[in-house]
Amino acid sequence: MQSHDAGKNIIYVAVVDDDESVCRSFGRLLRTAGFHPVTYTSAELFLEDTKRPRFDCLVLDIQLAGMSGLELSQRLSAVKDSTPVIFITAHDEPDVRARALACGCAGYFRKTDPGEQVLDAIRCAASTADGNAPPPALRSGKNSIGKP
Repeated sequence: MQSHDAGKNIIYVAVVDDDESVCRSFGRLLRTAGFHPVTYTSAELFLEDTKRPRFDCLVLDIQLAGMSGLELSQRLSAVKDSTPVIFITAHDEPDVRARALACGCAGYFRKTDPGEQVLDAIRCAASTADGNAPPPALRSGKNSIGKP
């Protein structure tokens, strides 16, 4: 849910990646685009954060040390958390992509894909999270694929 601060919408985006440099880079990219990022270096730290805001979108690395991004997404779904998820990966493998898509993600990107594509997917996902827009088409680094 987008927070309202003196008439300004604040869009909270969680970035979960075990590479601290990716967290820093995504944090800068998101702040530059007007989002409020909160970064975590593990899925476990994300889950342990009892003071986290209600996020409008989650950007999850698929391959994390410990619990994977896919496992985190499944755990959140099990407790009826419908926050849109965008997966990022350094290792794009067909079976992993298929598992991510089966989770109902709002986007799937390689870490080398242009930042603007990821930002567009986050904007679309966040607009869905506030309940004022239809579900987004799936976004990926190669193209946009409409959900059936």
